[in-house]
Amino acid sequence: MVLDKLRKSLSQRGDFHEFGKEEYIEVDVGAGAAVAVSKAAGDKGKIGIVIETLSDFNETERVLRFVREGNVVFLKIKGLREKDLGELKRAVERLKRTVIAQNGDIVGVEQDWLLLVPEHVAVHR
Repeated sequence: MVLDKLRKSLSQRGDFHEFGKEEYIEVDVGAGAAVAVSKAAGDKGKIGIVIETLSDFNETERVLRFVREGNVVFLKIKGLREKDLGELKRAVERLKRTVIAQNGDIVGVEQDWLLLVPEHVAVHR
């Protein structure tokens, strides 16, 4: 629900891009953060936002690759939660350890989503 509103808003502005199965949203950031994100995102002043679904523990490495590349990841965990709660706990623990080791952050959004951010993005709670 939250992501659908964000996607619709950004689509109307022209900032939402779809590449095959993977979806990316580019968010323009201020000039102060442009230097920090330009190396990670490739474009000056833009941060990639990736929307992914976690349906198996083996997919955690693919999700972590996006975070290592400097992207913000919205991760839908509902499918794995309904399938195998033990595997979900194991996957979330691995994601948490790796993201925090890279000075990033991980936040639960509602019950079905996780937000994983790299070091140069701050989440204010």
